[in-house]
Amino acid sequence: MTIDTSKPHPARVYDWLLGGKDNYPVDREVARRLPPHARVDARTNRAFMRRAVAWLAESGVDQFLDIGTGIPTEPNLHQVAQGVNPACRVVYTDNDPIVLRHAEALLVSAPGGATDYLQADVREPEAILEYARKLLDFDRPIALSLIALMHFVPDGQDPYGITRTLTEALAPGSFLVLTQGTGDFHPDLAAEVSGTYRSGGISLALRSRAEVARFFDGLDLVEPGLVRATEWYRTGPAPESADSSFYVGVGRVPEAR
Repeated sequence: MTIDTSKPHPARVYDWLLGGKDNYPVDREVARRLPPHARVDARTNRAFMRRAVAWLAESGVDQFLDIGTGIPTEPNLHQVAQGVNPACRVVYTDNDPIVLRHAEALLVSAPGGATDYLQADVREPEAILEYARKLLDFDRPIALSLIALMHFVPDGQDPYGITRTLTEALAPGSFLVLTQGTGDFHPDLAAEVSGTYRSGGISLALRSRAEVARFFDGLDLVEPGLVRATEWYRTGPAPESADSSFYVGVGRVPEAR
């Protein structure tokens, strides 16, 4: 395993924004140049993930495929899901070798459940699906999680085709959980954020609401639909209000496609 500490990586920048310590000077240099609002976005995005996963597990989903896992930050997805149903099975995937170094933290499953980890890139969806089939039953519903990931896949790399390949492999009753950064609400900050990432050699494709909605083509959006991160919840009290620059949504694979 070789970790390139000379170039920033989105997972490690995100780790710093969440208050983590598994990052390097090049990652911190990028993160510190981002506007303070980036930390708020990271926290509200993470909180949405926890709410969505908990609701899915409460609704009976017991299989999860999380691509773009990032560096472990508790509670991790499997901890949320298995906190509801200890039998949940989770496959994690990320392309940053440092996540592999921390995979043991991701693989501590609740008794009766299971977790696994694959180092791979979302741009290789077929390889991810092939590996995930070793642990997950694709004849039953699976929740596919693409959290704060697809804005690092520019249009020239076919982000919609990648997502479609993944969702078309899922059984009816499965779900896509996706979050995507946008410049709709703060165009000035969006330009600053994109420029900062670009200076570190990281492409960032912030998308409009209409562009994010395309990821859910062919799926049934779960209420409240495609909204900002702090506006999505299904049970419990409403999240604390915050100025989020993320669109989030949960889409259900219909019975007939």
